[in-house]
Parts: sequence; structure tokens; C-alpha cells
Amino acid sequence: MKQTLTILLIFALTMCSAPSKKNADTYTLVTYNVGVFSKSGTNTTDMVAAMMKELDPDAISLNELDSCTLRNPSFQIKEFAQKMGGWYYLFAPAIKHQGGKYGIGIVNSPRLKILRHHYINLDKADGGEQRALAVAEFPDFVFCSTHLDHRSANAQLLQVAQIDSLVAADYGSSDKPIILCGDLNCLPDSGTIQELQKNWTIISPDAFTFSAKKPSKRIDYFLVRKSTAGHIEVKDARVCKTFESGDVAVASDHLPVMVKIKIK
Repeated sequence: MKQTLTILLIFALTMCSAPSKKNADTYTLVTYNVGVFSKSGTNTTDMVAAMMKELDPDAISLNELDSCTLRNPSFQIKEFAQKMGGWYYLFAPAIKHQGGKYGIGIVNSPRLKILRHHYINLDKADGGEQRALAVAEFPDFVFCSTHLDHRSANAQLLQVAQIDSLVAADYGSSDKPIILCGDLNCLPDSGTIQELQKNWTIISPDAFTFSAKKPSKRIDYFLVRKSTAGHIEVKDARVCKTFESGDVAVASDHLPVMVKIKIK
């Protein structure tokens, strides 16, 4: 689309209170690297669920999830979805780990009708481990979650190329807004972000997302596919640092990022 993306960003770094009453064409989305709900040494699933309920989101991208591993024997995304009130979930396992699996996922409110749930494994290349892309298609938009390699810039570039190719193949002719988010493990001036920006527009705040205790890096992002960017207006975008129901420094080593978009 040739329309200009209208971005109204509110870089609120204080209390992430719940958005105002929902409109049918407005959606609140969150991406959060939850650090297998145990970076602080305690199970933070309940805390994170309570924090997310404050935001009243429609869908959440979750990075770093365990499924039936030695360190976390539960199916974490299912447990979290239940604590959110019986939400739907998609788990995208990236690697086998400690007798179980480790990966990413998407949870969404029953308010959203799921048209398609799927995931794809991305190549490891010379990176630290294999990664994945999780995709949830809803009537009004497509929501993609990923977690790029943490060691190799070359692996990140390969994974970005795969994501671009897969999205183009599945949704290249679609007018639906395509949202990509997650822990991209790269800084705004990196080659990975420069490559992403050929086909995507960043819509999340220019603010630090890591670490939760002492934020000093921006590595978690929201982006919209340029070909569909004219179909959204960003009404709000925040890195959330303070909640009434939890302590972000305990909940995970990352900060959650929230955007509120209006479908045009």
C-alpha cells in the first residue's frame, strides 16, 4: 500500500495502565520475553499473568518458553493461557531441551477468532541454536512472533530472510496488516534491523527493553509489514516498567512492550 503510516507513539515509561474501552477495530498487542518464567529463581507465571491482565491485551507474543523440561516440568504456555482465563495458545518449539522442548508462542483472548495457527522452524546456520516463527491469523490482522539468534549476526540475517520469504509466500497478496514482534537480539543500528527495515516499519518505542533491572539496550520490537502499513494507525506504544500487580525486575530479565493499533 502507498498510504502513509500514521504513528502516534506515546512513550510511556511509567505505569502501564489498561487501555481505554475497546473498539471493534482497535487491538492491544504485547511482546514479552518471559525468560521461562523463572529468571529470578522463582516461578513468575502468576505474576506475569496478573501484569498482562492490567494491559487487557488481545494477543501476546511470548519468548523463552519451556515445555516439560527438567528445569520446568509444566507445559508453560498452556499453564499461562489458563491463568489468563482460558485463552487460546500456539506453542512453536525451536529445540529439544532437558528432556522436553524450548521455544516461543502466542496466546490470544477468545475475543479473537483464529483463522490459522502455525509455526515454522528457522535455520540455525552458525548461530547458537535453532529458532522459530509463530503465526496467528485473525480476521483483521496477522500476528507473528519470533526470537532471533543471540550469537550470530549472520544467523539473524538468514532468519530475517526466511521470515520475509515465508510471510511473502503466505500473505503477499493480503491487505491485512502483518505484525512481527519479539526479542530480536539486536540493536537499532545493527545490520539485522537495517535489513528488516527494507520490508518492515518499526512501530514500537525507541526505548530500552533489556535488562529489566537496569535497562540499557533496545532489543525487543514491534514491526508492521510495509506493504500493509497503510491499514493501521498506532494509537499507543509503550515499554512497560511499572505494574500494580507485579515487579518487572522479578518477572523476567526483559521488559514487556505494548502497542495499540487501530485497523483502518
